[in-house]
Amino acid sequence: MTDAPRRTSLDALHRALGATMTDFAGWDMPLRYGSERDEHLAVRTRAGLFDLSHMGEITLTGPGAGRALDHALVGNLSALAVGRARYTMICDAGGGILDDLIVYRLGDEEYMVVANASNAQVVLDALTERAAGFEAEVRDDRENYALLAVQGPESPGILKSLTDADLDGLKYYAGLPGTVAGVPVLIARTGYTGEDGFELFVAPADAEKLWQALTDAGAGAGLVPCGLSCRDTLRLEAGMPLYGHELTTATTPFDAGLGRVVKFDKEGDFVGREALVAAAERAESDPPRKLVGLIATGRRVPRAGYPVVSGGQIIGEVTSGAPSPTLGKPIAIAYVDAAHSAPGTNDVSVDIRGSHEPYEVVALPFYKRQR
Repeated sequence: MTDAPRRTSLDALHRALGATMTDFAGWDMPLRYGSERDEHLAVRTRAGLFDLSHMGEITLTGPGAGRALDHALVGNLSALAVGRARYTMICDAGGGILDDLIVYRLGDEEYMVVANASNAQVVLDALTERAAGFEAEVRDDRENYALLAVQGPESPGILKSLTDADLDGLKYYAGLPGTVAGVPVLIARTGYTGEDGFELFVAPADAEKLWQALTDAGAGAGLVPCGLSCRDTLRLEAGMPLYGHELTTATTPFDAGLGRVVKFDKEGDFVGREALVAAAERAESDPPRKLVGLIATGRRVPRAGYPVVSGGQIIGEVTSGAPSPTLGKPIAIAYVDAAHSAPGTNDVSVDIRGSHEPYEVVALPFYKRQR
């Protein structure tokens, strides 16, 4: 007997809007409200509104909170300025990725770690264990937050109409407490779509009021509700990794081309350091495979797990694939042998149910917004 999926505080609203719901990481979440292509293009050209309340918020407080995170994660979080956020990872002792995270520094002695829904308990348990011996308290705050995201070029104007917070002064990967539509909110200029936008951390009891206010304010700007399906194609076009696909315990940050998040020069030791030094050296001298983009010359769509082949030999594997509404072609992210990883390489194919479909290797991301 399996447990029933958890529901966010916006569940009834999603159903009233006719959303197609799906079980995602133990949560009943909106997959789409209508056409996922229309939702995707709305975010690229106007604005979209997402419920991301399945994400896992974990708070660390105390004079040793920063040092505890330096030890637990691969980044230098104690150097993070108050009000700023940083993308980082938590690895196991062998350098494998347990999850990728965003950490917000909310105060001198307060940090909020946001984990992926599927890994939230793993991250909570690891942080609790690794913070032992530091003057830091680890608190599970998952029940204390709902998370809404408004993303797209019209999102700053929509949010400005509901708050007097200084959005113009809010940099990318920064956050500030404010009031939106009369509701206390942590406003973060972060997102997972490749567009400008904001993520709004709010008390679950206020989530529906905030959603409705954003919906009303965005009506004239073309804002639409968006589900997880278009969120996936948006992040894929933007070359953003997804845990369980590009990132796993079998990959290190260096395997994924994200070695920049590992800070060897910070004070003190950190979990996985020795293994990550070796991974960095291996990636520099003799990388077995590299993460690349693939663009189809045909119409067939690759999916995760499909082999990438060249000259009749398997030289890699697709980690994510989908039709790209922006490019009008199927695209994929894949790990391929280093010898076939150069942008412009066109002697590779994806084995799609026995048919070898031609693809070209390109540099990630597929799409980058004009700033």
